Amino acid sequence: QVQLVESGGGLVQPGGSLRLSCAASGNIFSIYVMGWYRQAPGKQRELVARIISGGSTNYLDSVKGRFTISRDNAKNTVYLEMNSLKPEDTAVYYCNVKDFGLGKVYDYWGQGTQVTVSS
Repeated sequence: QVQLVESGGGLVQPGGSLRLSCAASGNIFSIYVMGWYRQAPGKQRELVARIISGGSTNYLDSVKGRFTISRDNAKNTVYLEMNSLKPEDTAVYYCNVKDFGLGKVYDYWGQGTQVTVSS
C-alpha cells in the first residue's frame, strides 16, 4: 500500500501563484507516473498535468504555459507550480501515482486539496 500526502492548496487572488506538493510513502515498487487531477463542482475530474519517470510531461491545454509539474524521484514527491491563476482553476486538486510492480499497475490517489482563486 502507498500513502499520498498532499499540501499547498489555499485561497489566492487571480494572477497569483500556488505550489502543490504530494509525497508518496509506503510499499512502493516503481513509480512510473505522477500527476495532478482536478475536479470542480458539477464537473468531471480532469487531468491537469502528469510526469513520466523519464521526465516527459503532459498538460491540460488550458494550463499550458502557466503550470509546471516536476518530481523528485529520491523523495517520491511530485510538485505542481501554478502561476497566473484564474478563477476557472478553482477546484479540488488530487495527486495520482501509478506504481508498477509484480506485473501490475497500482493506482493511488491523494485526499485532495482545495484551490480557490477569487478576489
